[in-house]
Amino acid sequence: MELKELQPEQRLAFWQLAFSDSQAEWTKWNGPYFHDVLPTQTEFMAEDHENKYVQNPLRKVIWADGEMVGLVTAYFEDEPLNQWLDVGITVYRQTQWHQGIGHAALHQWITELFDRTSLPHLGLTTWSGNQRMINLAERLHLRKEAEVRQVRYWQGRYWDSVKYGILRSEWQQESKNH
Repeated sequence: MELKELQPEQRLAFWQLAFSDSQAEWTKWNGPYFHDVLPTQTEFMAEDHENKYVQNPLRKVIWADGEMVGLVTAYFEDEPLNQWLDVGITVYRQTQWHQGIGHAALHQWITELFDRTSLPHLGLTTWSGNQRMINLAERLHLRKEAEVRQVRYWQGRYWDSVKYGILRSEWQQESKNH
């Protein structure tokens, strides 16, 4: 398993994996309450605008067995201060869920981000309806740091926003133990 920046010549293959099916199962779990619209192929391939997926050190493609399978991301909650970094992950094909790819990729990503930055904390935000992401965060020993109750409206009901995090010192200790 590798994490690599998306290269310009890989855009079409990535778009086909990630965005060609607007009803893909992953879209029902990755902040569906935002009602984000996936980019069209034309929009994603356009050379005349900045593509935030291409050659971005805060977005890396997950490669498993020589093929693209997902994406890890990081974004600053407090721009422009850039002291509060949250991570995210999406494995796009449902057939590749429950195979350890997400665990391995997010573990590698958190390690890389701690190595690349001097930040003392990394976070992960999800919602109470995404039990797989909650389980992943807890398997990686991230601590539940906040639960903002009933602020995410989806499918006719309110869900909680759930925040996890880990300190650099805790991550280093966990890495030593495994």
